Amino acid sequence: MARLDVTGKDVVVRLTWRERLRARRREVRVPLADVKDVRVEPDWWRALRGTPCSGRGRVGERHHPQGRDFAAVRVGVPVVLVDLWRPVPFARLAVSHSDAERVARKLRKSLPLADSPR
Repeated sequence: MARLDVTGKDVVVRLTWRERLRARRREVRVPLADVKDVRVEPDWWRALRGTPCSGRGRVGERHHPQGRDFAAVRVGVPVVLVDLWRPVPFARLAVSHSDAERVARKLRKSLPLADSPR
């Protein structure tokens, strides 16, 4: 299962080797300063927006009218949703985790105090 971590000033999605094959990438890295909101979606299918544009199915990039999302979602597992201020390179990260509430809390604590649009 993919891991969502804070490394330095970045939010990093680290993929398993199978997810790497499906997504055609090793990891996703976005600046922590670009995080707008972090929340948990208990229903995996609600976390997915748009249509797959690279990767396969529930792992990889998805294209929609607001830009692109990156998803690493598993059926039956809650999803941590990380919305970003700027869609560079993604508008949202969606990552399944068995303890999604704990991961979301940890990520929220790492956010900069100033929550202003960029």
